[in-house]
Formats: sequence, C-alpha cells, structure tokens
Amino acid sequence: MSSLASVSLAALEPEQGAALLLPDGASAAVFLLHDGSVHAVGNLDPYYGAPVICHGIVGDRSGAPTVASPLGKQVYCLRTGRCLDDPRLSLPLFDVRIRDDVIHLSIPCNSGETTGPT
Repeated sequence: MSSLASVSLAALEPEQGAALLLPDGASAAVFLLHDGSVHAVGNLDPYYGAPVICHGIVGDRSGAPTVASPLGKQVYCLRTGRCLDDPRLSLPLFDVRIRDDVIHLSIPCNSGETTGPT
C-alpha cells in the first residue's frame, strides 16, 4: 500500500477526530475509537462545504461507528462513509493501516464525497 499521509497513533485521543493534510491540499478526518480501531474519512462536510468533520461527534448507530457533522448534525458511518440521514451524501473513505504505531492512509476506498443540496 502506498501511503498518502501518516500520523503517529499517539497523536490521537480516543473518540476525538484529528485533521490530516493530504498531498493534494485536501484533508482527512482520522478517528481513534475506544475499541482501538482507527477510521479515516474525508474532512470536508459535503452538505456545508466546510472542513469540519474532524470536529464531529463520535457515536454509533446499531453498532456501527459514526461521526455527526458539527454543523448540521448529519451522521456518517465511519465504516462506509455513507450519510445515514441523507442517502445522497457520503464522505470519501480511506484505507487505514497501522504499522509500528504509525497510522498510514491510502487512496480513498470509495467513489468520494457527494455534494449536498444547493
């Protein structure tokens, strides 16, 4: 796997997001959950166009880890990037690998973010 970006696992706080700058100038929102899993999605809120997903509220729906946008509170699944409140919306989902306590992100696994209503 070719790494787009990396961050030390120690730099993350459980249940809080962190923004990670990508080579193209965009950013990813990286989350360390209490169970030790790490998830990364695009940081740009597709509904509002603001890079704020890393500041979202971490939770779960039916056992799936989620993050709610801090702006409109739309909830996104951290496993798929899909918005659970509006099927038209999604976030890019990054492949995450941890090697020697360093988190590595690769090219997004899904087709990317969608744009919210205008």
